[in-house]
Amino acid sequence: MKTPALALLLLLSPALVLAQQEVDRASNNSPTPSNNQLERVSVTRTQTDTDLRRREPVAKQLYGRDELDKYGDTQLSDVLKRLPGINVSGGQLRMRGLGGAYTQILVNGEPAPPGFSLDNLNPAQVERLEVTKAPTADQSAQAIAGTLNIILKDAPRVVQKDLRVGLAYASEKPVVNGGFTYGDRVVGGVGFVLPISVYQWNFKNELAGERLTNATPAAPQQLRQHVTNEGWDRAHGRGFNVSPRLNWKLGDDETLSVQGFFVQNRFRNEGANTVTRLADSDAAYTPRTIDETTNNRGTFSANRINLQYNNRFSEDRRIELRAGTGSGGADFRFAFNGRNGSAPQPIERITSGDNRNRTSTLGGKYSQYAGEAHTVTVGSEIERRVRDEKRTTTENGALLLPGVEGQPFNATITRTAFYAQDEWEINKQWSAYFGVRHEQIKMDSEGNRDVAGSSDFRSTSKVTTPLLHLNFKPDPKGRDLVRASLTRSYKAPDIQQLINRPSINLNDPIEKGNTDTTPDRSGNPALKPELATGLDIAYESYLPAGGLVSVGVFHRRITNLIRTDKPRLMTVPWAPTDRWVITQVNLSKATTQGLELEVKGRAGELFPSLFEPTTALSLRASLNLYRSSVGDIAGPHNRLEGQQPWQFNFGADYRMKSLPISMGFSAQIAPDYEVRQSDVQSQESFASRSVDAFAMMQVSKQDSVRVSVNGLFQPKQGSRVFYASKADFSLNEREPAPWWSVNWEHKF
Repeated sequence: MKTPALALLLLLSPALVLAQQEVDRASNNSPTPSNNQLERVSVTRTQTDTDLRRREPVAKQLYGRDELDKYGDTQLSDVLKRLPGINVSGGQLRMRGLGGAYTQILVNGEPAPPGFSLDNLNPAQVERLEVTKAPTADQSAQAIAGTLNIILKDAPRVVQKDLRVGLAYASEKPVVNGGFTYGDRVVGGVGFVLPISVYQWNFKNELAGERLTNATPAAPQQLRQHVTNEGWDRAHGRGFNVSPRLNWKLGDDETLSVQGFFVQNRFRNEGANTVTRLADSDAAYTPRTIDETTNNRGTFSANRINLQYNNRFSEDRRIELRAGTGSGGADFRFAFNGRNGSAPQPIERITSGDNRNRTSTLGGKYSQYAGEAHTVTVGSEIERRVRDEKRTTTENGALLLPGVEGQPFNATITRTAFYAQDEWEINKQWSAYFGVRHEQIKMDSEGNRDVAGSSDFRSTSKVTTPLLHLNFKPDPKGRDLVRASLTRSYKAPDIQQLINRPSINLNDPIEKGNTDTTPDRSGNPALKPELATGLDIAYESYLPAGGLVSVGVFHRRITNLIRTDKPRLMTVPWAPTDRWVITQVNLSKATTQGLELEVKGRAGELFPSLFEPTTALSLRASLNLYRSSVGDIAGPHNRLEGQQPWQFNFGADYRMKSLPISMGFSAQIAPDYEVRQSDVQSQESFASRSVDAFAMMQVSKQDSVRVSVNGLFQPKQGSRVFYASKADFSLNEREPAPWWSVNWEHKF
C-alpha cells in the first residue's frame, strides 16, 4: 500500500496548502495607483445542476458534464459509485442500500436493454444523469428503491469536435481507450451528434476461500468436508459503443429525432485455484491438494433505434409520440477443470449457451394546460420483448442432465401501461403532482413439456400505482423547499425466477446426493410482484452561491416480498436420489426506512470563518442510514438482502488560480454487516472503502491531460455464508487492485 498512498499524497496534498496560500494572497492584495480605476464588468451565471434540481416538480438529483468528466472515467459505474445514496456492487446499481432488482435503469426514458451493464457505457456519451427516489406516472413504477435515467448526448447548438485518448493500468499490462464526438447543426434545421467510444479492461484479483460441511446423524447421506482454496481470477476484454442522434426541426414547434444506441464487447475471464481438502468423510478418497482452472469467454451486444416526434399545437397543447426497436444477445463458453465434490477422478465440465433478445416499443402522451394552474398529461406505452435461450452443461463429454440440457426455450414479455398526471401550481408556496399509472406484465414461456424441469409457464401481473408529490416553499421569494411524496411502486419477478428449470449445485455429484448447505435451485412460476407503499419527506436548502444542504427521510412497506425459502429434501426428476432444493417464495411483508443527509458547495460558503469566498475549493459529503426488517424471518439481522446499515461519502475539488491545474478526491465507506436470509442461513458481507483521486492540467485552450486512480485503499472484499448454527460455512474473499489511468482530451 505504500505506493498508492504516496501517489495519492502527491496528487492531493497541494490542494489545501494551495487553497490557504490563495486565501492569504487575497487578504494581502491592496489597491495600487495602476488598478484603482473601476471598470464595468458584466457577469452572467449559467444554470448549474443544483439550479435545475430545485426547479424539478418532483425530488430529482441531476448530474451533468462536470460530474461525468471530472475523473476521466471510461465506465459509467465509476461515476455512479461516487454519487450520494448510490453504490455499485458486482456491476449492479444499488440505491438506498437495496439490491439491483429494486432499482430501475432507463436509457432516454426507456428500459435499459436486457443484459445491459453500466460498464458497457462510456460517460463521454452521456449528456446527464437523472436520479429519482420516488416514481412518477410517466415512467414505469418498477422502482421501489428509485430510478436512474441515463440521458444520452443531444445534438449541440454549435459545432463540437472532441477527441479523447487514454491509457490505464490495473494489473499485468496496460489497456487503451478512446473516444471521438462530432456534432453540428446543418442546413434545414437538422442537427446531429456522433459519439464513438472504444475501450479495453484488464483486472486481476487474488482469491481465497474456505468451506466446511459437517455430516449429521439425522442426514447420513451428507458428506463431511473441509476445503480451503487460494488462487486468482482475471477479467479482460474489449468493446465499443456508439450512440448517434439526429434532430430535425420541422417547424417552430415541431421536431423529429432519431436516437441510436449500439454496444458490443468480447470478454474473457480466467482463473486458477489450489484447493486443499483438509477432511473428507468419503473413505475411498485420500485428502490431497487439487489444482482447478476456469475459463469463460463470450460476446455481448445490444442495439436500439428510437424515433420521437414532438409537436406543440398551441401554447397550451402538446403531443409526444415514440417508437423503437432493438435486438441483441450474448453467448458464452465456461470450462472448468478439476474435481467435483469429493470425487477422486478429474473432470472437465463445460457450460455453453446463447440468448437472443428482440424488443419493440410504442408510446405517446398528450399534455394540455387546464386553466392557469394545471398541466394535465395522459399517455400509454406498450413494450414487447422476446427472448430465445439455449444452455448445455457436460461433464467429461456426457450431458449433466439428459433431457434438460440443450433444450431451448422461448419467453415473450408484453408490458402495457396507461397513466394520467396533473401538475398543479396551487399558489406561490405550494405545488402538487398527482398521478396514477396502471401497468400489466404478461410473460409466456415455451419449452419442451415432455422433459424434466420444463420451462413452460404463463404469468400475468397487474399493478395500479397512485402517486402524490407535494412541494412547499416556506418563503415564497426564497430558494428553500420542503418536498413530500406518497407513492406506490412494485417489483415484478424476472424470467429467471419464474422458470421451473433446475440449476444444479456442482459441489456435490448428482449420483451421491447433496446437502442442505449445497442445494440445487429451481424457479417458481407462482411468484407474485412485490408491492411497496412509500413515504418520502425532504428539506432542501439552496445556498446563494450554488451550495446545497438536504435532509430527508423515507419509509417503504413491502408486501409479497420475494425471498429464497429454506432448503427442502424432495424427490426430483433430474436425479436418481432425493436432492435438497431451494426456490423463491413470496413472504408476507417487510419494511425499510432511512435518513439521507447531503451537503455540497464552495468552502467559503459552507465555512465562511475558515475560507475566503473566492477560494476555489468545493466540498461535498453525504451520510445515508438504513434500517429494514423482514416479517417472516426471525431476528436479529433480518434485514433486506444486501442493504448495508450506513454509507458515508465525502470529497473535495480544488482549482488553482496561479496554474491551470485542478485536483480532487472522493471516498466511499460502508461497514460490514450480516443478513439473516432464512431460518437456517445467514450471510456476512465485508466492509468496503475506496478512494478515487484525480489531477487535471489545462495544457492549452484545446488540450487537457488528466491523471486519475480508482479504488485506492480497498480492503479484501467478499462474504461469509453461515448455515444452521454457524457450524457450517462458506467463505469467499478477493483482494482487488486499484485502477490507474492517464487521459488526454483535445477539443477542435
